[in-house]
Amino acid sequence: MPKHIVRLLTIIAVLVIVALSARFYFKDSSFYQYGHYRGKAPAEIASKLPKIQGSASCQSCHKAIYDEWSAGIHRKSTKDNAVPGIVVKAGPNCEVCHTPAGNHPSKEPMPLSVEDRMTTVTHSHDHVHASNIPGRKLMLTPDEMRGVCIACHEKMPGRPSIQPQVVINAHAGEELCTTCHNPHSPKINYDKVPRMVAMKKAGVGNATAGKVVSANCATCHGNTGISASGAIPNLAGQKSIYLANSLRAYKSNARSNGIMNAMASALSDSDIENVSTYYSQNSCKAPSVDKGKAAAGKAKFAEVGCAACHSSGGLRKPGLAGVSASQVWPNLAGQNAEYLVSALKAYQEGNVKANQDGARYHAIMTDVAKTLSASDIENLAAYLASSSCK
Repeated sequence: MPKHIVRLLTIIAVLVIVALSARFYFKDSSFYQYGHYRGKAPAEIASKLPKIQGSASCQSCHKAIYDEWSAGIHRKSTKDNAVPGIVVKAGPNCEVCHTPAGNHPSKEPMPLSVEDRMTTVTHSHDHVHASNIPGRKLMLTPDEMRGVCIACHEKMPGRPSIQPQVVINAHAGEELCTTCHNPHSPKINYDKVPRMVAMKKAGVGNATAGKVVSANCATCHGNTGISASGAIPNLAGQKSIYLANSLRAYKSNARSNGIMNAMASALSDSDIENVSTYYSQNSCKAPSVDKGKAAAGKAKFAEVGCAACHSSGGLRKPGLAGVSASQVWPNLAGQNAEYLVSALKAYQEGNVKANQDGARYHAIMTDVAKTLSASDIENLAAYLASSSCK
């Protein structure tokens, strides 16, 4: 064999030996530990990123909030279920919503923390928070906050019934969840519910055109929205956005009523806006009711917290009783007492699966209605029917 061939083969052999030796000596010992991966990589990555610390790590600096959360429905469960909980049975808990704490406090913000949403180090050695940082952002946007809540609470097939579920648009429109709910203990405390705000400007339709459309509704709801039968709801003085949303729900069969589904299906979007605006601008007529029942209903209205949603001022400001503070919620003032009684009884029978046998379900209304006796319902209906909607 020629010398140059021998030399070439020798060089190749040496290179192969060097390559194999390099692979042996320089390969990380954890390579291929878990398939085609380096086993030590996750630990190294985790050491550079925020790590789960558990809720106990939050307690020393955030004691008041921690105690509030611990006593609420979002609390941690014990492993033996002696104390039931909702979010998780064991593990990070606070970090389910706030993300891993890692070496917090640090430069990295805790996404939902009011006091830690910042862009630079603000915790000194004695844990005093800086408050004079230009552009400091303390809260997530409403859309971001809603996203956290609906990740668990938006109604969808297969989700366990123990986990409260709502149809978002029907529940509160575009309002921020924290308008009514404390995220650490989200069952509504009616004493702390602020005044609700309207989501959109009312009266976007043409009332004159709406009056023409309303001729098709007059048989049941009267010429101006004052129904001839006490079993049929008055529409006069109702929120235009609530009426429009209701008609759209009937049109899409999201709400079921044979007559209303047929009537709404014939309406265009502009017809819906126009007729809703027409009815909203009319004045309701407060019927005569039993004054004793109305007085008892007024007391019950305050007791069960109806004013939180169905008063123009909420609980923190004076307002008209039965006139809802949000455009997406119905006015109850001046409504037919018979209709209000049937509606509250339907909510009592409501369930999360379906509106069966005339039952109605709403995450708040069903819970409230179940606390009412038959006489409570009669009294509340009398009080609201006697209230003015303007």
